[in-house]
Amino acid sequence: MSTARDTAALLPDPEELRAHMRALAVLDATIGDDPLFVCYTFDTAWGPGEEVALMDNGSGDDFSVSFTPAGVLIRGFDHESAMSPYVNEDVWPGVIDDVPASLSPILHEPAFRDEGFDFPRVTACLWRETGAPLWHTGTSIDFPADNEDPDGSGFLFGLLTDRSPEAVQAYFADYYERPVPLEAIQHVLAGRPLTPAVAAALNPDAFSDEALLHRIAEHPETAAYLACDGEFDLARTDPIERIALPNGLPVEPVAGCNAGGTHYLCGPAAPGGQRPVLYTDSEGRASLIAESLAEALTLAITLPTWHDALDGLRPPALSSDYLADHPDHPAVRDRLLAALRLAPVTEGEALDRLLTTASRTVRDGFLPYVPGEEDAPFAPMPEAHRPGPDGME
Repeated sequence: MSTARDTAALLPDPEELRAHMRALAVLDATIGDDPLFVCYTFDTAWGPGEEVALMDNGSGDDFSVSFTPAGVLIRGFDHESAMSPYVNEDVWPGVIDDVPASLSPILHEPAFRDEGFDFPRVTACLWRETGAPLWHTGTSIDFPADNEDPDGSGFLFGLLTDRSPEAVQAYFADYYERPVPLEAIQHVLAGRPLTPAVAAALNPDAFSDEALLHRIAEHPETAAYLACDGEFDLARTDPIERIALPNGLPVEPVAGCNAGGTHYLCGPAAPGGQRPVLYTDSEGRASLIAESLAEALTLAITLPTWHDALDGLRPPALSSDYLADHPDHPAVRDRLLAALRLAPVTEGEALDRLLTTASRTVRDGFLPYVPGEEDAPFAPMPEAHRPGPDGME
C-alpha cells in the first residue's frame, strides 16, 4: 500500500520542490501543443507572498502545492479514490484534521472547493511549516483496506517523489505520445534558462518560424508592440538594397525597423530548423542578433533598447530611460512572451545572448555585402562591451 505517509518520506525540502514544480510547468508549457491542455502550471502571483503549483490532468484528478510565508501545503484529489469526499459527503477522517492553523486557510480557498459543496476537494494532504525539518500528514488516518493506493498519492505525486530526468521524460513522452529528448529535460530540471534551442528540441513544431509568425498574426497586441517599441515590424519586408553573405547562405527579409533597418533570416528554410537573424541598419552596418527567430523575438520583447548594446552602451543605462517612459513594460513583456509561448529571460540573459551571437558575425561569414558593387561590404556594428563586476568599465 502506498499513501501520503510514504510520499512525505520522499519529498525534498520546500525550495527544491518549488524549483522542481516550476521546471515541470516550463516543460509542460513547452512540450505541449496547446497551453489550454497542459497539466502542470505555476502561478507566481497567486496571492501576497504566495505561489502555487497546480496539476490538473483534465480527467477529474488534480493537486496543488501552495508556497506561503507560513510554509507549504500539498492538496491532492483522486476522483476514483474510495476516500473521495464526494463518496463520503465529507473529507475522509484524519486527512486534514492535523493541518496547522497557519496553513489550514489554504483548504478553504474557492479554487480548491467545488460550488455547492462545503468541503475541500482533497483525498491526500501533506504540509511542512516554515523552519520545520520534516513533511507531515494526518496521524490518525484509517486507510481503506485492500487498496494499493487508497488516497491517490502514489498516482498523483509520482513526479514529486521520483524527480529523476528519466521519470520526467517517460511521463511527458507518454502523455504527448512522442519522443522527448532527455538532454533537454535535464537542462530544464537543472534550473538552467530555457533557450530557444532547448525549446525547439522539446517541441520543434511549436517554435518553427511559421508557428511563431502565425501566433503573432493572431495576437494584435504583440504585432503592434513589435512594429513600434520592438523595432521588429513584420509588415516591412522590403529592404533598401539586396544583400548577400560571404558564407553563401541565402537570406530572407522578415521584418524592418522604424529607422530603416532590416532583419533577415539566414539559411534555407527547413521544417523545425533554426535560422540565425541578421540585422542591417540604414547606415551600412550589420550584426547577427539572434540564433533563431524565437530568440530574436525574445530579445525585442525583453530588451527593446538592444540597439544600444551594439552601439557600445552598457547596463544599467540600457533600459532605465525606456522604463521611465514605459513603467508597465514588465507586465507587457510577460503578457507578450506568454502569447508567443516564449520562455521569459532576464535582461542580462538577453544581453549575453545578443553579444555572444554578435561576436561571430565576421568570423562566421555573416557580414553582408551588396552583390555587383565593388568595395560595398557592410561595416560590423561597434563592438559592445560587457560591464565589469562593479558595472564600471
